[in-house]
Amino acid sequence: MLDTKQVLSFFIFVTLSAASFSAAQTYGERDAVLLEEFIYQSAPFPSCHAVSLVETSRGTLMATWFGGYAEGHKRVGIWTAKRENGKWSPPIEAANGLQEDGNYLPCWNPVLFQPKDGPLTLYFKVGPNPADWWGEMMISEDDGTTWKNRKRLPNNGIGPVRCKPTEMTDGRILCPSSDEKGGVWLTHMETTDAKGEKWERGVPLHSKEEAQTIQPTLMPFKDGRILMLCRDRNNNGNIWQCWSSDNGKSWGKFSATALPNPNAGVDGVTLADGRLLLIYNHTRRESKNPDEPAGRTMLNLAVSDDGKVWKAVCILENTPKAEFSYPAMIQTKDGLVHVAYTWKRQLMKHVILDPKKIRGIPMKDGQWPE
Repeated sequence: MLDTKQVLSFFIFVTLSAASFSAAQTYGERDAVLLEEFIYQSAPFPSCHAVSLVETSRGTLMATWFGGYAEGHKRVGIWTAKRENGKWSPPIEAANGLQEDGNYLPCWNPVLFQPKDGPLTLYFKVGPNPADWWGEMMISEDDGTTWKNRKRLPNNGIGPVRCKPTEMTDGRILCPSSDEKGGVWLTHMETTDAKGEKWERGVPLHSKEEAQTIQPTLMPFKDGRILMLCRDRNNNGNIWQCWSSDNGKSWGKFSATALPNPNAGVDGVTLADGRLLLIYNHTRRESKNPDEPAGRTMLNLAVSDDGKVWKAVCILENTPKAEFSYPAMIQTKDGLVHVAYTWKRQLMKHVILDPKKIRGIPMKDGQWPE
């Protein structure tokens, strides 16, 4: 763990960083942005990543992420915070990777989920790396204050690998998941019930020759269709898509969208008015034009009426040589949209949006408008 001097230096650094974050280069339709804030400004860890958001059954907004010395370090744990009365609580470590032999393994990609008729659930991964990790879960019966019944997922389950599950009207909970074994990226679905007692792991939805995708996000329609969008492994690839027409019981073929992807995670939500809202890095991993953003330096919002044609909403972040990544997004019962994402691997940023003010500017061939 860090010594006192290291922690103090980090506190000073993030405090200065927090004071200057509003100067980040941004442009576009930002009328919908109501609030921008950090979930915390000091913590007993220097690095963080992979945030997830949930509204609990009591109406509390809660976030989780992994934090520690650096991604993949053995003492990386799962941290949580709650937002009540307009303020975030200090980060609390909910889980770590302590094994029975006394050694630690790193924790990864936590996901919070609140079933309609089940306990608040925290899914996360434990293991030396994404190729060899496994899924675990815990539940909370006191609004995320304490956690219990930690267990490894059965049937070789990974759980929702990065983005939130979707609860269907028949009680099935669809967990979008993926594997990275043997250098091959394959997306699959896992299904459970509200209490996480039953677990079924589906087969890969594509072959390695057809696609190389991971970390799917699901956006359901009222007519039983579901749009799945995935991260693409190719350095200068695109966001990939797959459709289901029967509430996720079967899936069609994967294909590339017009939206670029720099080998980075995306997330989406179906708004109450039926539109789809997407948060992603509208960049390539590498750019031949030095004036064009590349990698995870720019974070964008796009909106669609049908999941096929996307309109540009705004740019939330745009800072050269910085990283803004692994976003999470939900719509709460009050109608507002909450977004969170990794801010330079140092902090977690939270943004509140008013969906009534989200309009969108047409994009041509996936190009962000000037």
